[in-house]
Amino acid sequence: MSDKIGIIGAGTWGMALANMLSSSGHNVQVWSPFSDDIARMSETHRQKNLPGVIISENIAFTDSIETICFEKDVILFAVPSKYVRETVRLAAPFIINDQIVVDVAKGIESETLLTMTEVINDELAKHEKFVHCVALSGPTHAEEVARNLPTTIVAAYSDSEIAEKVQDIFMNTCMRVYTNNDVLGVELSGALKNIIALASGICEGLGYGDNTKAALITRGLFEIKRLGKKLGCTEETFDGLAGLGDLVVTSTSSHSRNNKAGFLIGKGYSPKEAIDKVGMVVEGINAIPAALQLAKKYDVELPIINAVSMVINENANPKEMVQNLMTRSKKSELSKELVDINFENTILKDTRSIGMRRVITYGTFDLLHYGHINLLRRAKALGDYLIVALSTDEFNWNDKHKKTYFSYEQRKQLLESIRYVDLVIPEENWNQKKTDMHEYHIDTFVMGDDWKEKFDFLKAEGVDVVYLPRTAEISSSKIKKDLYDANEVDGESKLNHDELDTNPQ
Repeated sequence: MSDKIGIIGAGTWGMALANMLSSSGHNVQVWSPFSDDIARMSETHRQKNLPGVIISENIAFTDSIETICFEKDVILFAVPSKYVRETVRLAAPFIINDQIVVDVAKGIESETLLTMTEVINDELAKHEKFVHCVALSGPTHAEEVARNLPTTIVAAYSDSEIAEKVQDIFMNTCMRVYTNNDVLGVELSGALKNIIALASGICEGLGYGDNTKAALITRGLFEIKRLGKKLGCTEETFDGLAGLGDLVVTSTSSHSRNNKAGFLIGKGYSPKEAIDKVGMVVEGINAIPAALQLAKKYDVELPIINAVSMVINENANPKEMVQNLMTRSKKSELSKELVDINFENTILKDTRSIGMRRVITYGTFDLLHYGHINLLRRAKALGDYLIVALSTDEFNWNDKHKKTYFSYEQRKQLLESIRYVDLVIPEENWNQKKTDMHEYHIDTFVMGDDWKEKFDFLKAEGVDVVYLPRTAEISSSKIKKDLYDANEVDGESKLNHDELDTNPQ
């Protein structure tokens, strides 16, 4: 089936995708605001930065933003991240509601901290336009896609039907497309990996070897994943094509602009000189301000990204920055204490070997009360072994925007003292539930009935999903409100109700 595709942007990536889509039989039209470029490509069938690649004669060109949007099945934005908003603003009057929009730019807007699909949606909403905006990202150098070399990519959107439609349009014998509903994780990976690629290039320019590059890629992925988990992204995303895959190719390939720019900086060129010599947009440099703002906002440590920023923006000596990274305080690779990991593994191994049914529930469990005990007792009755995923202090504050009365360690000790509870693990983000179902071999997922139907998607992971009635007359919020009101009556305001309020999830 042939679809009408309008591609906004005639750079290397836009033209590589145009060629690929045209060869798949789609009706492709490309827009550029530069009339000279349009005329030259129409006449020569060449893109100046894609040497040896012949542009299909079936591709039409236009410099009219209205024409590129008219009666298209898909509109694809392939402009550098810093130009996305102003380009959307130009196109907005001509984009219709429910239009499928695909974005291939990788970046985060420093002023708003919005990803590119969020920028597109934000700008279109000002014109009362509401579209299906899909992020298309992965280990995909334009130079190789244009030569029809085997490539994989991810179409990310919350609606699987739309994601699968984009998958069908872009997939052919040379391009394999996967879907993912974690749009934020896909876009965060695409933006931040460019900064790690700069670091990789800098180290290569300094003369460091493969050991250094491997360490940078590995620890760089850890930084991206650490921030992503704080933002509620799915951990699997960072281990997939849009995460690890894109990070590896951008940090190691001769096609990578970011890697090239970093290499030149490592050789002694200034960032401006490096950008001029690359001759194209270096997205990693554009992504640094937003990355640092997100790190500060969510209290996440990003030492490699911070070191790159020091080199790019503060003229720090690259060798000194590497030395600083190497001499940081000692760390463990593990997010939990080894004794806790061994304990969990031993317990879980024992329960698996004797065929116990494993139950899991999630919550904050602050100001533990008999309503909590009732819930835990009934949850345990559904199986043989009960795991409680307890919200960490960081998760409560950053994502739920609540402050608990007791710390995570205090709440954990209280839960561990209850005879119904067999194991307490940390809940660090909204999206870890799918992973937990498999990691802990869960048979039954339990929540209070105020979350009814919200977690039915976990049935697809092979677990039973049960919503238990809560004890109506008691809740942590009610306790805090009663205490707050009592203090108000006494003329004392010892408790700040807003600060103490928490959601037991």
